Amino acid sequence: MISALLRPLMLSVLMLSAPLHASERSEAADEAAVKSVLGQYKQALERLDLTGVDTLFAPKNTVVESGKVEGGYADYLANHIGPELGHFRSFEFSDYAVDVRIEGDTALATETYRYTIELKDKPEPIVRQGVATSALKRSGDTWQILSMHSSSRTPKAAAPSSRK
Repeated sequence: MISALLRPLMLSVLMLSAPLHASERSEAADEAAVKSVLGQYKQALERLDLTGVDTLFAPKNTVVESGKVEGGYADYLANHIGPELGHFRSFEFSDYAVDVRIEGDTALATETYRYTIELKDKPEPIVRQGVATSALKRSGDTWQILSMHSSSRTPKAAAPSSRK
């Protein structure tokens, strides 16, 4: 008799928890999709080929790099990063980490990384520690970058070892 009374209660609990699990799965899928967009951008930089990257950005977007508003991605591509990549022999990211927070149809992402650039005409590589903060918007099943702000600095030298 008790099991007959508990059955409707257990069914209710399962029904109420189903949307929660679906929501968790949806948020995990959204987080993975946002990471994919940011990863595609990073991979294009490493390939030194930004063909098609414009589709990762919303039609109205803003790019800010190291204290300068570059305009939209099209301006940034034409006047900054595009010409700059022509001078690179390689561009490699390391120590990459990304944190994503989903807020409805908006995602906020913070990326931390190091990057190394080898120029075609200089023997010494450029090594920087960088961070980027991006806001992305869901449009249907697609996430696009609304705003990207990146900055970098020369990494601090490692502390001298105290071993003798």
